[in-house]
Amino acid sequence: MPGSNPRFLEKAQTLPVDEVFLDLEDAVAPLAKEDARANIVAALREGDWTGKTRVVRVNGLTTQWTYRDVIEVVEGAGEFLDAVMLPKVQDPTEVVWLDTLLTQIEKTMGFEVGRIGIEAQIENARGLVNADAIAGSSRRLETLVFGPADFMASVNMRTLVVGEQPPGYTEGDAYHYILMRLLMAARMHDLQVIDGPYLQIKDVEGFRRVAARSAALGFDGKWVLHPLQVDAANEVFSPSQEDYDHAELILEAYEYYTTVEKRGAVMLGDEMIDEASRKMALVVAAKGRAAGLARTKTFTP
Repeated sequence: MPGSNPRFLEKAQTLPVDEVFLDLEDAVAPLAKEDARANIVAALREGDWTGKTRVVRVNGLTTQWTYRDVIEVVEGAGEFLDAVMLPKVQDPTEVVWLDTLLTQIEKTMGFEVGRIGIEAQIENARGLVNADAIAGSSRRLETLVFGPADFMASVNMRTLVVGEQPPGYTEGDAYHYILMRLLMAARMHDLQVIDGPYLQIKDVEGFRRVAARSAALGFDGKWVLHPLQVDAANEVFSPSQEDYDHAELILEAYEYYTTVEKRGAVMLGDEMIDEASRKMALVVAAKGRAAGLARTKTFTP
């Protein structure tokens, strides 16, 4: 949500989303950035963000605004802030800079040192090539985020539709390598990984199709730019009722057979399950529980 629009900041508090990031970067015009900082501080301090992770995206380190963004927002509302998002990260030293500045502010203000996390947005070729080093650059780092629009421009991708396949690309997926590269870097360091926005906000089916791709790969979520996209995102990144029930059955059956009957590989219906099955089921079950699904099937030995 753009920090320059108080009405949008208020609206964000009512949406059924896991995280809201209040923006000081691309969604805010240069002449509005100073006022946007004040708006964000007020919204964090006075708003009701119950159940939501609260993040502020500052400007990139190549701009003149970044250090004031961090200082004014964190000093003004650090106790109400969960993470700072740093855009256009190209090198691990940029994350280290932000970590150091956050530590200095926390010590100065008497905040708990290290509580505020960092999200790093990867938006060009250099950032992608350095993804492993960036992912391991700070204990504060919680998330890698793909920024498709700037990335597409940085590699001269011939398209004007953010997130869609470029015209002329008819085989496979032009983004598969990028997404998998970020996924591997994030998982190597136990980080979340989030897909970036789909700018055709009224094309909900297009959003759903693109989101399904990153969800299938294992991404933890995708940005939404408009309330129209929220329900589709929550649906796509939640398992189906059938898959959730099946995952819970695997966990229950495996627990029974390994502890009561002391067997390591067993049959659940026509399916053989073992320790690897349990690990896969844990992923699906956790997503289902987070989505608030309730079981409709129980295990009977």
